[in-house]
Amino acid sequence: MGGGSQKSEIRSQKSEARSQIADVGNPIAQTIGQRAEAEQRKIIINQGVLSKNDALAQGNRSLFRSKHLLTLNIVSSPGSGKTAFIERTLTDIKGRLRGGVVVGDLATDNDARRIARSGAPAIQITTGDTCHLDAEMVALATAKLDLDALDVLIIENVGNLVCPSSYDLGEDLRVVMLAVTEGEDKPLKYPTMFKTADVVIVNKVDIAEAVGFDRETALSNIHRMTPQAVVFEVSARTGQGMEGWYNFLEQRAAGRK
Repeated sequence: MGGGSQKSEIRSQKSEARSQIADVGNPIAQTIGQRAEAEQRKIIINQGVLSKNDALAQGNRSLFRSKHLLTLNIVSSPGSGKTAFIERTLTDIKGRLRGGVVVGDLATDNDARRIARSGAPAIQITTGDTCHLDAEMVALATAKLDLDALDVLIIENVGNLVCPSSYDLGEDLRVVMLAVTEGEDKPLKYPTMFKTADVVIVNKVDIAEAVGFDRETALSNIHRMTPQAVVFEVSARTGQGMEGWYNFLEQRAAGRK
């Protein structure tokens, strides 16, 4: 009996050893496990970052509202005409609303200097490798502005429709811009950004026909992704449709007083 028990124990030990050897010798299983652990750590870290950002954003929002500011976070892909749109807005609303801008870009202060030509105060944030603004960056930048002298604060986010979607900056309205040159399916390709939009700007409508832009399909896709959003079809270059945008800003800013 003792010999049988000993043999059984030896077989069990050999089986366990083979199992351990199989695990060690399976690099695919190891790699999958390591990736899963890394992804879990990444999720935990990202949740912590976003929780901190949300708290800071709420602080920004409380400050901006205490100053009776209408705050806009304008996002788009690079090349949509966002800076031209902001520059024209600030130039045209002069005498109607007092505007100031925080400009985010990966490198250079070209956009801030361009916007400053409108006469509005502009603060540049250069983000380097970071593809979005966050609430802390905005807090530091707006500390350099006289918020009591403004009615509207415009935050020009980094040109990107992915990274900025997760970051609340303390804005009242998220404004997403789509140029007619980008295609009618843009809202379908970037659903997270468009679903969080309060306003959608369709820019460069003056060249819509030339580039074969399908207006009905584009508007259908916008309303499908973000039925709550107010839509403006404009040309920052010619001024087409911009007056409706200005009236909207005046109405919303009046509600902050």
